[in-house]
Amino acid sequence: MLPSHRLNLLLACGPWRDDLFADQLPALLKPMGIHCVRATTANEANDCMRRDRVHVAVVDLSTPADESRLAQESMLGASVLQLLKSMRPAPPMILVRPPQVSARESIRGLGDALREGAFSVLERPFPIESMLETLRRVINRHYAGYWPVN
Repeated sequence: MLPSHRLNLLLACGPWRDDLFADQLPALLKPMGIHCVRATTANEANDCMRRDRVHVAVVDLSTPADESRLAQESMLGASVLQLLKSMRPAPPMILVRPPQVSARESIRGLGDALREGAFSVLERPFPIESMLETLRRVINRHYAGYWPVN
C-alpha cells in the first residue's frame, strides 16, 4: 500500500513506446510527493487500480491488454479508460494518442475522448513540458491546487 500523503499517478503506457515522458515523469514528480506507477498492459493497470487509489491517470491509447499482445499493436488503452471510469471517484484522465491521419479524425477522436470523460488529450510526440502543464491544470481543477491526502 502506498503512503496516504502522496498523489498517486498511474502511467499506463505500452513498453515498446519511445515516449520520454513515461521515463522522465517519475523522476521529475517524486520530489513533489507524486508517486508514479507504470503499467505496461491493461491487466497491470487493473492490478494497480485494485491495490492503490489512483488520483490522476495518464493512459496511452495504444496500451495492450496483456503480455501476449505486446507484439500486436492491439489498442486496448480504451479498456483502461473503462476501468478508471468505473472507480468511485473516477480520477482525472489524460489520454496520449498517436498522430491522427487527418484533421477530421483528430477532431472526431478528441470529441469522443472528452465525452468519455478525459480531462485532456495529448498527441504524440509532445514535449515533456506539455505533460507537466497538463498535470498542473489537473491538480488545480480537480484538487484545488493541492495534492490529495488520501
